[in-house]
Amino acid sequence: MARNNRKIVPESREMLKQMQYEIATEFGLYGPISGAGADTEFASELGMLGGVSAASRTPYLGHLTSRDNGSVGGEITKRLVKQAEQALFS
Repeated sequence: MARNNRKIVPESREMLKQMQYEIATEFGLYGPISGAGADTEFASELGMLGGVSAASRTPYLGHLTSRDNGSVGGEITKRLVKQAEQALFS
């Protein structure tokens, strides 16, 4: 099945990324992860562990599970619906 990741409003991409990282931080999902058994001296510079990827300048969140990512996505949806309702009714 094809995934449609195209945004209706392309300018919203950065705002959605920012919201994703804010929510992940609120949930305690973003931050240092254990690097047991890994050579971590240069790991964040190489984008292997938590930190900022040099290529994209965005935090690396590859250690998150599908459940964690789903909870972040669900919270984004809740907040966007709440914002839309407030805009509609005010």
